[in-house]
Amino acid sequence: MGKMDFIGKPSSAAGGWGALKSVGKRLLESGAPLSNAKALLKTNQPDGFDCPGCAWGDPEHGSSFEFCENGVKAVSWEATEARVYPEFFAKHTISSLSQWSDYELEKQGRLTSPLRYDHASDRYVPVSWDDAFREIGTILRGLDSPDRAEFYTSGRASNEAAFLYQLMVRLYGTNNFPDCSNMCHEASGVGLKASIGVGKGTVLLEDFEKTDAIFVIGQNPGTNHPRMLGDLRRAALRGARIAVFNPIREKGLQRFSDPQDKLEMITGGNTKIATNYYQPRQGGDMAAIRGISKVVFAADAAARAQGEPAIIDYAFIADHAVEFEAYRAAVDATSWDAILDQSGLTREEIEEAAAIYMNAESVIATWAMGVTQHKHSVIIVREITNLMLLRGNVGRPGAGLCPVRGHSNVQGDRTVGIDEKAPAALLDALEKELGVAMPRNQGHNTVEAISAMLDGRAEVFIALGGNFLRATPDSPRIVEAFKKQKLTVNIATKLNHSHLVPGETSFILPCLGRTEIDRNSKGSPQIVTVEDSMSMVHGSGGINEPASPALRSEIAIVAGIAEATLGNDLVKWNELADDYDLIRNMIERVIPGFDDFNTRVRVPRGFHLPNSAAQREWNTPQHKAVFFAGPLPERTDHQEALAQNDIFVLQTLRSHDQYNTTIYGLDDRYRGVYGERQVLFMNPQDMDKIGAHAKQRVDIVGEYGDGIERIARNFRLVPYNIPQGSVGGYYPELNVLVPLHSYGEGSFTPTSKSVLVSVRLRQQDEAA
Repeated sequence: MGKMDFIGKPSSAAGGWGALKSVGKRLLESGAPLSNAKALLKTNQPDGFDCPGCAWGDPEHGSSFEFCENGVKAVSWEATEARVYPEFFAKHTISSLSQWSDYELEKQGRLTSPLRYDHASDRYVPVSWDDAFREIGTILRGLDSPDRAEFYTSGRASNEAAFLYQLMVRLYGTNNFPDCSNMCHEASGVGLKASIGVGKGTVLLEDFEKTDAIFVIGQNPGTNHPRMLGDLRRAALRGARIAVFNPIREKGLQRFSDPQDKLEMITGGNTKIATNYYQPRQGGDMAAIRGISKVVFAADAAARAQGEPAIIDYAFIADHAVEFEAYRAAVDATSWDAILDQSGLTREEIEEAAAIYMNAESVIATWAMGVTQHKHSVIIVREITNLMLLRGNVGRPGAGLCPVRGHSNVQGDRTVGIDEKAPAALLDALEKELGVAMPRNQGHNTVEAISAMLDGRAEVFIALGGNFLRATPDSPRIVEAFKKQKLTVNIATKLNHSHLVPGETSFILPCLGRTEIDRNSKGSPQIVTVEDSMSMVHGSGGINEPASPALRSEIAIVAGIAEATLGNDLVKWNELADDYDLIRNMIERVIPGFDDFNTRVRVPRGFHLPNSAAQREWNTPQHKAVFFAGPLPERTDHQEALAQNDIFVLQTLRSHDQYNTTIYGLDDRYRGVYGERQVLFMNPQDMDKIGAHAKQRVDIVGEYGDGIERIARNFRLVPYNIPQGSVGGYYPELNVLVPLHSYGEGSFTPTSKSVLVSVRLRQQDEAA
């Protein structure tokens, strides 16, 4: 398909032969197709490694190999034969590399040795591990306050690496932990803690085998967590109703052809996923859910008036919840006009969805960043919880709340202490363990860390994985922030744009990947652990030889920085780095739920961390689940945009050929886009309204009136099934349009699904 024919036919269903073809392509591109194919058989297996991609759960009872296209991409991406040796930087200055795309940078392959930036030559040059640690430690000790350093964590880090990292940082004296949770599911944690006392989901994967209905809200599993499609497919085949709420018509939510189903592959068949598909306005999910509750209340009143059984579970509410009557009053006070205008759905659609909910004995509500990246995300999460509480759909088989996390251990990192809010129980336990005081002041989240770097309050930035520059909002301002730093350190497997904006002193410290064997000083392989979205903790041990003998594990790198900064008097860092069982022993003593950690994690499929809400024990101040009784938002950004001429609400999203900021390729076959990433999806009627046509080139302009120019230039329009007033496009390219100051109330999560923009036709139309 030629460059100018970038709009093509989308796949008829997710998965299928297209997935197998894509897998073959990625395996060949890795340079080691046979060894990587063998490695795939060990993905998410008891004697293998945890997939470095998504955090979808593994069943407690175990399973055979599960095919996942994006898992194949993640493994092949990490286990590539391509290498970035020091000679690469002798050929390329950082200034020149800054012009490369994300895809081009990471395609160069695995980093092989520690590097230090040389300002004189504008190149990275080799440095010894000892010299790197020594200089990092010297700079950290020289700051006039520990709070002048920011310590970022990616969800790729293992429990052991994250625990050691937070231990180092707190002993250093700060709670500055900006992390990837701040940019994705923070609203889930905040909302769920307020409503049910725990910031995690309440379901196990087995609950999807028992449920009667699944409400899938603001998520696209076909691209973001494809293994979920298998569970949705099995639920659909046994007759469970699946109600989808998503502004965009996504292929993976409509139909799925399971590559492991021989009949579907032979016949070209597929399975319908969504029994009902609703397209609310962006940010309109709370209104849609409140509308469902309004129908439930009315139906319950009618049933009881006629002497029929109640629809609402009053016994559950009496025993387990508070503020129910306040919520009933809030629903009564919410008019249908407000619900319909804000949600963008019809009353008939809402009543249909309510019927699905009321006719199901057990219901699961599952959601992702389509819910959590709005200004009002926390109360959207609480409204979803309200609906589930109405009929006791929390804390029993086949029912519950299921926020689906992104990166493979983002939930585990928070569990073991990566939290700028410094939970008192954790600090108390650390003080008991070590006999020293821990910092008690609240640290910086991601938005606050960026602000601190911009205004000079922060002078050091250390990243345990990730691509902070490209993952965060207001990209040009992050460049400005990095350039002001005395020190930047990036612990990474591959080169990315965060490495190309050095501070006064900058290091790239290359680490082992999830697929690689991690040996201690005696040559014995070590395992690490991760926690999935269902709170299952399981071991992960690599099977491939390291990409370079100079690589060190994330744990060893953290230990090296800690020793150079803090010394060994209080913690024997190198002993911990040489025996991860010792780290797990400390986690067991400090973090509840990890009893007998080293034994249980070596059992196939690991173990489940206790979840109080799943046991109907509520760790709220009232010791009961709490209904949220607030009003709908006065106005969503989508309503604001529709009230103005030529203003749209942009949501950023992934293509099918990427995971987070990692770009595997330039195709998005589910949406029919090929060889191109600078595209803007738009409703055809909106295209007519602005006098544009398919493939026309446009500039996208941020509309916030704060004096900062935000423009994404030279994008091409793609007509798409998306509500009028909405547009969509890929991140990280469109993160330039997301203002740093636009974030969720109570979560500080950037509003990446709700960005006000205008669209300007370029003077010279270069469309095909």
